[in-house]
Order: sequence, then C-alpha cells, then structure tokens
Amino acid sequence: MVSKPPQFISMIKRYKTDINRYTIVEKKSSFLTILSKEGLWALAEYRFNHWIHYHFHVPILRQFLIILGVICHKLIMLITGIELPKQAEIGSGLYIAHMGCIVLHPNVELGDNCTISQDVTIGLGGRGDKLGSPKIGDRVYIAPGAKIFGKITIGNDVAIGANAVVTKDLPDKAVAAGVPAKIISYKGSKDFI
Repeated sequence: MVSKPPQFISMIKRYKTDINRYTIVEKKSSFLTILSKEGLWALAEYRFNHWIHYHFHVPILRQFLIILGVICHKLIMLITGIELPKQAEIGSGLYIAHMGCIVLHPNVELGDNCTISQDVTIGLGGRGDKLGSPKIGDRVYIAPGAKIFGKITIGNDVAIGANAVVTKDLPDKAVAAGVPAKIISYKGSKDFI
C-alpha cells in the first residue's frame, strides 16, 4: 500500500504546479512570475486557506491562522479583484490570465490545468433540486466575461467563449459561445490551453 503524502506537502506540490504552468505560459523565471502575476498571489492565499480549513487541526494555532487567512483573503480580493473561496475545490495548474473581477462560488469544483480570464463568474444558480454550482473538468478554457451558473457539469478540454452565459452541461471537447451559450464545435480547448 502506498502512503499518501501529508496534506501540507500536497498543498506545496499543487502550488508548485501552478507556478510551473505560469512559467511555461509567461516564459519568465519562477521568481519573476511569482513577483509579477496577481493570479499566483490569489492562488497562494487560496491554497494556504484551503489547507487550514480542511487539514490543519491544532486548536489555538488554527484560530490564529484562520484570522490571518481571513485578512489575507480580503487583501488579495482588494488588490487583485480575484475571489477564490477556501471551500472551493480547485485542481493543480490553474492559470488566471489577468486580474480583475473573477469570482467563484464556494461550492465550485474546478479540474486541473484550467485557464480563467478576467471578468469571469462561476456561481450558484437554479431552483429547488436544480440549485447548485458548476463542476468543471480538466483543461477547460474560460474566456473573458464568461458566466457559468447552476448545478451543471462542464466536461474535459472544453472552451467557453468570451461573454458566454453557460447554464447547461457541456460535453468533453465542446466549444460554446453566445447568450445563452450553444455548442459551436467540438475542437476543444487545445489551442487555448
């Protein structure tokens, strides 16, 4: 039986994957990328707060870290305009292309190696048993201004166009655009990721 790495190590590995994705896309050193990319600041705060929320259980220190985390979260939101709630499940290698007006609902699930552009909202929608937040697969590209709402599933390798409003499931490799979003091809996100 293979033992799982401690959650702190797992958090660090996920953040290293985020940094690696940025350095590949930006073609800069890790150091310059960390200093200059607001998306990495938001991801560092998210990864740390997510770890505290779900995996850190030393009582007195936990309370201190929670308070520190709340302050950091508010500062990052004010500076970058990016809100990544600690309860959200965000996979490794997220690339946030530009800062500004990016909001995720706490119940959102986002896969590995996704790209989110500016002015994107991924949130709660629906009524009754259809009330919920999106589950988004791996390698999904979300263009500027896109809105994704409701208890829907977005498959792997999907591309969502600029200003699209997605309220229905999208299968793997779909390319969706428009208001409301409609599938316009099955070329996927390969050229965007």
